Amino acid sequence: MILIRPSAESDLAAITQIYRHHVLHGTATFETEPPTEADMANRRHDVLNKQLPWLVAEVNGQVLGYAYANWFRPRAAFRYCVEDSIYLAPEASGQGLGRALLAELMTQCERAGMRKMVAVIGDAENAASIGLHRALGFQHVGTMDACGWKLGRWLAIVLMEKKLGVGDGQPPH
Repeated sequence: MILIRPSAESDLAAITQIYRHHVLHGTATFETEPPTEADMANRRHDVLNKQLPWLVAEVNGQVLGYAYANWFRPRAAFRYCVEDSIYLAPEASGQGLGRALLAELMTQCERAGMRKMVAVIGDAENAASIGLHRALGFQHVGTMDACGWKLGRWLAIVLMEKKLGVGDGQPPH
């Protein structure tokens, strides 16, 4: 059974290992050097200080994925627009963890007053992430070709968005 819950400091080792795999072997992130556990703790702290969620997916007591939202851009005017990040352990794909994480992340962001979620998907060939976001109502808004070089090739990014709550239908409170 999948348990989606808020992350804890005790999850940082698993979170760091999951992300390390993607940094070294994948194109979902354009980072090329794996961050340390202390780096990941600082990132998590930054997200939580903005009153945004950082979640983990746990199966049988083991953290197999995580997701968080952060401001799309660092300027204050972007504080109602968040970018999602989702990473799964390699053995966890195809089990519904990504869908469960993203659905709960959207719910918690909406509760926190966010009005739009943006996906900046590394690698235009990342069919799993594109499909996941599309299945949960995200719309394709653009592709930026050849903006990253990793693992011996140029990579594009795919931009997708989804309104949360009332979206831009009224001013935030």
